[in-house]
Amino acid sequence: MHPYRMQQLIKERRKDEVINVRQRTSIYQTIDRLLRDELITVQETLREEGRPDRTIYEATAEGKQLSLEWLREMLSTPVQEFPEFPVAVSFLSLLAPEDVQLQFEKREHALDTELKHVEAELQTFKEIIPRLFMLESEHKRAVLAAELQWVRAIAEDIRTGVLVWNEEWIREIARRLNSPE
Repeated sequence: MHPYRMQQLIKERRKDEVINVRQRTSIYQTIDRLLRDELITVQETLREEGRPDRTIYEATAEGKQLSLEWLREMLSTPVQEFPEFPVAVSFLSLLAPEDVQLQFEKREHALDTELKHVEAELQTFKEIIPRLFMLESEHKRAVLAAELQWVRAIAEDIRTGVLVWNEEWIREIARRLNSPE
């Protein structure tokens, strides 16, 4: 399959929600690396008048083996990932509680909208696409639902005064943590 078709298929099959293929150049860079490492090989080059050549690639035996090892490792071994949201949460004390509540309410709306989209997609395609090929959407739904529940709980705790802070309180905590005992 040639790179442009790879990108089209990924988008057509909605896998671009889990695979970043926004820039075709990254696909070409990946292909160049795979060729250099002899994990793929050129199967054929198609030439059509008035169109650029289209090179079709296939995995080598080593490439197939390595991709299966990679897949097994990703499925079995949790890794530390660094998404932006937990970073922002770790610094939310820089904002006033009311501001955090407002931002969390905005996030709650966005998460709820995305969750409804994923649920609708799962519902729409459940009779067309076997569940095996929709598992990443099920995972996304579960992660969105968990985050939405957590964001709602924190926003509610701020709203009801269960979770509060101010600059004076933060300075006192910093003094306590920094003083030798």
